[in-house]
Amino acid sequence: MSKGVLLVNLGSPKSTDPKDVKEYLDEFLMDERVIDVPYWARVLLVRGIVLNTRPKKSAEAYQKIWWDEGSPLIVLSERLQYKMDKNTSVPIALAMRYGEPSIKSGLQELYDKGVDEVLLFPLYPQFAMATTETILVLAEELRKEHFPEMQFTTMPPFYNHSDYIRVLAESISEKLKGKDFQHLLFSYHGVPERHIRKSDVTKSHCKIDGSCCQTPSAAHQFCYRHQCFETTRLVAEYLELKENSYSVSFQSRLGFDPWLQPYTDRTIERFGKQGMKKLAIVTPAFVSDCLETLEEIAMEGEEIFHEVGGEEFTVVPCLNDRGDWVNVLSRWVDEWAHQKPVEA
Repeated sequence: MSKGVLLVNLGSPKSTDPKDVKEYLDEFLMDERVIDVPYWARVLLVRGIVLNTRPKKSAEAYQKIWWDEGSPLIVLSERLQYKMDKNTSVPIALAMRYGEPSIKSGLQELYDKGVDEVLLFPLYPQFAMATTETILVLAEELRKEHFPEMQFTTMPPFYNHSDYIRVLAESISEKLKGKDFQHLLFSYHGVPERHIRKSDVTKSHCKIDGSCCQTPSAAHQFCYRHQCFETTRLVAEYLELKENSYSVSFQSRLGFDPWLQPYTDRTIERFGKQGMKKLAIVTPAFVSDCLETLEEIAMEGEEIFHEVGGEEFTVVPCLNDRGDWVNVLSRWVDEWAHQKPVEA
């Protein structure tokens, strides 16, 4: 067996042209694990409403953060893949769940190199239907149709892995060194509350009631909310943060259904109105900076904070292609390639 790795991130439009943004949003929002309503309702919502209003606004947001080399998320993912490929004993390919390079093209790249055993590596610390699960489902469909000889292994969520916690915590420590911040906000991408309940393998544990995420359960293996709170707890423990000096919120909600709360934008606003002057924010649901971190948090979030009297708004960058992060990922890959268990 010849081994290789497929890193998979979210994806990005080809350009900031509204037509390209519309094409990307159509692929993204029509995914049944992103908007999990019947197909007819999804078509009505996405193609009847959202795609007639949102692409222009989203294109303007992408224009604010676009780099000369292209989409920040794509460029940063490519840098990560390049460094890992130089740093590991097996080939590393890159794919996006939506847009290009596609998962099919990534698998084809590995296949052309003689790879028949693939480590699928979703670049998400926490499990969610709309991220990890949709990647694995599509990859398996493509394998059956185009690469039947391939075998897949999946990298599990690493939200609580000691290596990840250490690198994340140290990235926060470096950014905030010497800064007299009053509060550290951990902002995670939001999901609808129903996604949490749908992923509950016990069908009864996840009540989103303030205690279920702290009560041990088999449900936690697939509970995005629990995994976000656990990441925060472990980082706070590593950094020895004082109680009440940090908190969790959720960003990027869409539609009118209940999403995980508290909402990041309202939390930032509340802090400012309460007299907080210096706020720091980190986004641990993402390993690569993207629209949600560079525009929604670093631009819109800062604007909200300043409008309500806040003064210093410090955003901790994602792990991106940091040397210590590359080293951790490369070691995990080599441990898999040489049949050593990746230990937490």
